[in-house]
Amino acid sequence: MPVPTDEITVSLADARPTPFWLDQPSRPEPRPALTGTDTADLVIVGGGFTGLWAAIQAKEDDPARDVLLLEGGVIADGASGRNGGFLSASLTHGLANGLAHFPQELQKLHHLGLQNFDALFASLGRYGIDAQVEHTGEITFATAPWQVPVLAEAVDLHRTFDEHAELLDAEAARQLVHSPTYLGALWVRDGVALVDPARLAWGLAAAAESLGVRLHEHTPIGSLQRDPADRGVMVRSPHASVWAQQVVLGTNAFRGLIPSIRARVAPVWDYVLVTEPLTAAQLDSIGWEGRQGLADASNQFHYYRLTADNRILWGGYDAIYYRNNGVGPELAQRDATHRLLARQFFVTFPQLEGVRFSHRWGGPIATTTRFTLTAGTTHRGRVAYAVGYTGLGVGASRFGARVALDLLSGSPTTLTQLQFVHRKPLPFPPEPLRSVAINLTRRAIARADQRQGRRGLWLRTLDRFGVGFDS
Repeated sequence: MPVPTDEITVSLADARPTPFWLDQPSRPEPRPALTGTDTADLVIVGGGFTGLWAAIQAKEDDPARDVLLLEGGVIADGASGRNGGFLSASLTHGLANGLAHFPQELQKLHHLGLQNFDALFASLGRYGIDAQVEHTGEITFATAPWQVPVLAEAVDLHRTFDEHAELLDAEAARQLVHSPTYLGALWVRDGVALVDPARLAWGLAAAAESLGVRLHEHTPIGSLQRDPADRGVMVRSPHASVWAQQVVLGTNAFRGLIPSIRARVAPVWDYVLVTEPLTAAQLDSIGWEGRQGLADASNQFHYYRLTADNRILWGGYDAIYYRNNGVGPELAQRDATHRLLARQFFVTFPQLEGVRFSHRWGGPIATTTRFTLTAGTTHRGRVAYAVGYTGLGVGASRFGARVALDLLSGSPTTLTQLQFVHRKPLPFPPEPLRSVAINLTRRAIARADQRQGRRGLWLRTLDRFGVGFDS
């Protein structure tokens, strides 16, 4: 049944245009910008999850190493504080995508992902980081008949890798979470946890500083300059310059400082709503007693979860690319998408009619053509990067940081010898073809959802070359 337009308007009327995770009294004061000239053994550009994990692991490797982390804005204000807080063990954007791109390595990558997952939580315990972790697993719901057999195939793949996966019929799915839209579900009980991503980032920053990392915010980096005699790299911001022996780039969706990043990463904007806290009666009306992370099985999918104070975070579906890799703060609000999300929320949970949204925002996701991170080196091996997590960076960023540090070591390691690391994804075309290709793909994905999942000629062609577009 259609949701009245005025109901959508009322539900969004008081939504604050800021990420829920950042709207907390515990938000730390920003650190001062770096000015003048400086030197460091290792400069890390970007204070998101990749940069923070790189800083911590670098100091754990060598406590005497002088590590300087430079963040262009403030910690957690970028993608690290704007996501849904789903922390997945997967390094390959799911088993099916891993099987498509790295069939010979998938068993090893799956094992490395689980190792990284466990080590991440061990680090949180070691440094006393309270990220409001909930080990919930994840349920993916079929909301159209064509999605049910897709989930049936997926459960077999999960079980091949010894994961606790269960296929549910419509009745069982609706018993877990009460929505009239559910026609079945895939419940994977492990390998996914929920976190407060901003608390995670703030905790990692404090941990890094406790190890001796020097951390400056409001220090955007404009360029890297290699010394002709190969003695280091000059890292320049508008008000500072640093002579670094080595550099890690953790810029992800934001401006890539080297051609390899700009060619292979496209920022896709994802938009999110959060409701006011639900009452006990409202919670009872939707069930959801296991508090699992939820998603639907469409190509254009939603992800949703409960927060610690029993709000519903509801995001996804629209994946918007802005010409020339647009990532400006003016793009963080998109009324058409927020209204669409609100309408879809009430279709999924009609029993929550009258609930209002307290927060609305958007954030950029760094996607690659194979939906997984890309890593490499430049400047004669003095600069390493790990970017392009395509929506699963909350967990995979720790692994990406480890890869970048291993690449800087100059010696082969288990990670640097992976095809996953040394085989690069195909680049996106330059503008204006980039905008044309991505938007053509978005429309083709929407048509596939409307046609019982049947992929048209354009998507089949992309599949043949092992490339795509996702959030």
